[in-house]
Amino acid sequence: MSQICVKFESASKILSKRWVGLIIHQLLEGPKRFNQLESELNISGKVLSEKLKELEALDLIKRDVYPTTPVKVEYSLTKKGEGLDPVIKAIEVWSQNWI
Repeated sequence: MSQICVKFESASKILSKRWVGLIIHQLLEGPKRFNQLESELNISGKVLSEKLKELEALDLIKRDVYPTTPVKVEYSLTKKGEGLDPVIKAIEVWSQNWI
């Protein structure tokens, strides 16, 4: 198998995981707090927490902590995550036309 096929398959596996595409899609709008993501996606806190940790480990998102009172935590895309912008938008267009 060529190196291109291996990388394509790896990328497909990441994006095909449940909630991953939707979380990235939401964060393309800008940084969001945990509760915002939870309500916008209608996802359980436990599942969202797991997915955010996975995406952070893959360096697709980052967790920013602001020392305010109370402490403010926001999630945003890294440069690597922002690189998915055209991919996510293309999937959105394709789904609107064909699904």
